[in-house]
Amino acid sequence: MAHPAAPSSLPNFLGRIFQSSSYLPIPTESDGGPHASNATQVKPKLGQILMSKRVRIIGATVLIVVTLGLFYSQSGSSFSLDHLRTPPSAASDALPPSSPSSPSLPTQPSQPSQPSQPQYAEQHIDWSRFAYTQYVTNTEYLCNSVMLFEILHRLGSKADRLMMYPVTMSVDPKSDSPETRLLLKAQKEYGAKLTPIEVQHRPFNDLTWADSYTKLLAFNQTQYDRVLSLDSDSTVLQPMDELFLLPPCPVAMPRAYWMDQPLLSSQLILIQPSVEEFARVKHAIDNAPKDDYDMEIMNNLYGKDCMIIPHRRYDLLTGEFRSTGKHLTYLGNEYEQWDPEKMLKEAKFLHFSDWPMPKPWIEASKEETEKKMPECNRNAQGKEDCRARDLWLGFYSDFKKRREEICDMRPSLLEERSMDKPMKKSWEFEPKLEQ
Repeated sequence: MAHPAAPSSLPNFLGRIFQSSSYLPIPTESDGGPHASNATQVKPKLGQILMSKRVRIIGATVLIVVTLGLFYSQSGSSFSLDHLRTPPSAASDALPPSSPSSPSLPTQPSQPSQPSQPQYAEQHIDWSRFAYTQYVTNTEYLCNSVMLFEILHRLGSKADRLMMYPVTMSVDPKSDSPETRLLLKAQKEYGAKLTPIEVQHRPFNDLTWADSYTKLLAFNQTQYDRVLSLDSDSTVLQPMDELFLLPPCPVAMPRAYWMDQPLLSSQLILIQPSVEEFARVKHAIDNAPKDDYDMEIMNNLYGKDCMIIPHRRYDLLTGEFRSTGKHLTYLGNEYEQWDPEKMLKEAKFLHFSDWPMPKPWIEASKEETEKKMPECNRNAQGKEDCRARDLWLGFYSDFKKRREEICDMRPSLLEERSMDKPMKKSWEFEPKLEQ
């Protein structure tokens, strides 16, 4: 039996639904029969139309299309966890390229491979309670310290920057000395707080370390809850603000992983300044044997009661890139393979230690550099791998370039110094090269 024709007042798509709907009444002969041309048409109710099969199919189709459209519009934008990461201070410095043609450190930040950046509530931290400290004993080390503060400033470090400088250096703007220029540059451009000190000098045969006790004056900076002392013959690769948030302890240091005996490294020291601890340190300095330096004092005082900072990430030595062994002491395990690019990418603090190669602010001859630089080797595929060499050369060329740009100083020459070559400390790193 045929359904009645759709009323002309309905749209076409509703008319078709009207004709085929099983919910509409079927006219009987008493109503004029299906063949009566003048039969009275029964209009469907709205509920009957909405409950029809075709309307439900169309509605479901529209809902699916809209849902898919919203999904793809969201997936087209980049997903980000930036709101969970650290603020600008989590930006990291860059890695030197692996290309031999340009062995230098670029200045664009990059993220480390591991571990992930620490997460903390920025709004609850009073960063003025913390400070990176530098101690200055001469013009060369003053430049090194200014370079470190420039990096921390560029990386957006939140903690203060405290520079302890000799009282013999002037900060009078009228002075035209290079020391005054660098001190004021650190203060005005990089936010350094300047504190005059008396250099702690001992009459050692090794002039390089005669003033190294001065760094321990950081224990007396009681205006801060915590200070992080960094050796200035180093470079910062990534921010290290998270170290200030370690659990309370008088001292935290990394292991001197390159030493045969278990010792702590004084190249990076996290300190809780206090009158009591400074008194202990001062007494140790005053009574130290002739051959004891800052590292021996720190190990004697805190070697058995000290928080350990991972040497991986926080105390990588440039000499590690010259070693041809398996790097087991640095890796800390036997299952991981040494990858110079990966290790540098995870590192935050790089210390120049390549004895007998001179420090980076001292000009080394081309012949000496070529003799001491890392050798290329063959990888598992038999291809030449020169990444360690290129990175190592980049460390030195980058330091030289930044020294000229920031301090307007060129490298010193060995023959201009009182020593004919850099002398070696008892713990100075000398890579164990395989024969």
